[in-house]
Amino acid sequence: MKLFLLTALLAASATPLTAQEGWTLERCLGHAAERNISVRRSRVAEQTAEETRRQSRAALFPTLSLSMSQSLQWRPLQETSSNIVANGLATSSANKATESGSYGVNAQWTVFDGLANVRQVDAAEVAEREAALQTEQTLLGVQEQIATLYVQALYSREAIGVAEQLAKTAREQLARGREMVEQGQMSRADLTQLEAQLASADYDVVNARTQSEQYVLQLRTLLELEAGTPFALAPATATDEAALAPLPTLDNVLAATLAFRPEMAKAEAAIEAAALQEKIAKGGFWPTLSLQAGIGDSHHSASHNAVGEQMKENLSMSVGLNVSVPLVDARRNRTALNRARLQKTTAALDLDDARLQLAATVEQQLLQARTAQQRMLAAQSKVRAQGESYALLDEQFRAGLKSVYDLMQGRDALLQAQQDLLQSKHTALLGVQLLNFYQGKGINL
Repeated sequence: MKLFLLTALLAASATPLTAQEGWTLERCLGHAAERNISVRRSRVAEQTAEETRRQSRAALFPTLSLSMSQSLQWRPLQETSSNIVANGLATSSANKATESGSYGVNAQWTVFDGLANVRQVDAAEVAEREAALQTEQTLLGVQEQIATLYVQALYSREAIGVAEQLAKTAREQLARGREMVEQGQMSRADLTQLEAQLASADYDVVNARTQSEQYVLQLRTLLELEAGTPFALAPATATDEAALAPLPTLDNVLAATLAFRPEMAKAEAAIEAAALQEKIAKGGFWPTLSLQAGIGDSHHSASHNAVGEQMKENLSMSVGLNVSVPLVDARRNRTALNRARLQKTTAALDLDDARLQLAATVEQQLLQARTAQQRMLAAQSKVRAQGESYALLDEQFRAGLKSVYDLMQGRDALLQAQQDLLQSKHTALLGVQLLNFYQGKGINL
């Protein structure tokens, strides 16, 4: 699979912290690739699959074992000699305590089992590949969540600036209103409305800061940073041009997505694994042929010969061939075969489902990005118009030609237009970047 995205992110995360001003999106993504617990769990599962594959490959070769046993027999009430059969030889002994030992080297090799052992290796390799794809899928999922929260945090931070600017204007208008009251050009009731406007503006600033802190907290939680770790977003570098970048066609983005995303490769690997399980199940109907060989030796203290002489005489070698033919197995093989076939059907359905899910996600992302860009263009025009209107209202208010009510209406309209512009801009920016992300191009804010 294409791992260049992960490599690039890790390289970005290796940038010295002193050269960075706050946490950029690249740094967040690199941190998640290295530290995220879900990703690390997936890597552990990948290593486990690797060990399983190694063990299944080793099962193709003979096994060799060494056995040794020592025993001591005690007959405290024995009065006369007793006959003892040891190592296939009969002897007699009057000793109350006798000692014996046996030693062996045994080998066993499954020569043929319907090729089940060979296909187990293939199945283990596919399972290892599935584990690697799952790691990549988990990483991409975490990165998408981080990118979404990061853009929302940027939006909320810029919203603070809008709210602060309006609060500054409201404060200046209140100061002008007090002058007008002293000059007799405004009533105390209108001045109270200006004071309420400033209080509302200050509340909007607090609310914007709270929302920004909440997004930052969610981002910190997703990054799994330890308590006390300094965290601040880097200055935003995204431009309006980036948010209004040309969008790809649905066919192009969908083709690139289906070729890049690990979900598709993982679903295809599941079909391959199910086909191998079907072949393994078919192997259960075949006879099993295994080969055994061994070398053994022993001694017994009841023998009249010395231990060395016994070891020489008792040395034995053996070889055997075992054939096991399944006749009646309580339907185990038939059930295993049918289950494998059903799993193959399920895997094919999962592939279709993964394709449909990705297609729906891509189409939804494209629709959201296109809609956000259109709203952004409309919001830009609306902000310009509302800004000019509010500036004119402000001049007329200072000249005593407009009421406080007109001024507040203009302020609310301008605030809503600016918020709509910020929201549509960041939604469009996120949509453009996610479309690139789904095609394997990475995210660049």
